[in-house]
Amino acid sequence: MEMEMLVAAVPSSPGGSGGRLGLDLCWPAAAARGQRPAARAARFLVDGGLRPPDNAEDMSIVERFLEEVELEQGQREEIVAIIKGMGFKNEVSKKSVVEPTLEFAIVQDADRLDAIGAIGNMNKCSVFESFPKTPAGIARCFTYGGSKKNTLHDPKILPRDNLSKEKYMSKDEKQTSINHFHEKLFKLKDMMKTEAGKKRAEKRHKFMEDFVAEFYEEWSGRA
Repeated sequence: MEMEMLVAAVPSSPGGSGGRLGLDLCWPAAAARGQRPAARAARFLVDGGLRPPDNAEDMSIVERFLEEVELEQGQREEIVAIIKGMGFKNEVSKKSVVEPTLEFAIVQDADRLDAIGAIGNMNKCSVFESFPKTPAGIARCFTYGGSKKNTLHDPKILPRDNLSKEKYMSKDEKQTSINHFHEKLFKLKDMMKTEAGKKRAEKRHKFMEDFVAEFYEEWSGRA
C-alpha cells in the first residue's frame, strides 16, 4: 500500500473529531513545507486506537499493521518513531526517544490538544471497528480514573512535583483524578511545539483552569 492511500483515510477537515481537529490546526506548519503524509498516517493510527498505552513500550501492534498494509520499511520506521516518542512520559523525563521533526511535532501537538479538550476524539476510524469509542480530555480523566477505582479527590493526597518517567508510570503511589490535571494536563500548554498548537492550547488550558477552580469551589461547599 502506498503511504498516500493510508493518509487518504484521514479527513482533511475537522469533521467534529477532536483528534483530527487538532491535526488540522497544526497542519498549516506542514503545508508551508509540502505535504507531510507520515504525520497524517501516524495520527490516523492513533485515532484508530492502534497505539500502546502510555505506560507501554511495545510497538508490535503498530509494526504488524504497517507490515500488513505493505508500507515501505523507511515509511514504517518513520511512523513507528513518531508514535513511540510522542507520549508525555518521554518528555517529562527530558529524554526524548525520537528526533523532534516537524512531523513529530504535528502529531504530538494534535494528541495533546485531544488530552486537554473537553471530550477529545470520540470518533473511531472505520478501519478499526473493533475499537470502542472512548473519550479523551477531561472526560477521559474521570472515565479512566473511575475504571481504575481511583479516588476522585482527596485534599490529603497532594500532586507530585518533579516527576521522573519512572515515577509518572508507577502504579504504587495512590493518586487522584484531580491531581492528574496538576501532574500532566496543566503542563501540556507549555509543551506544544507548533504555533497553531500553542494558540489552540491557550483556550483549552483556560477551560481546564476554570473547570478545576469550580470543582474546588463546589467540593469545599463555597459555590
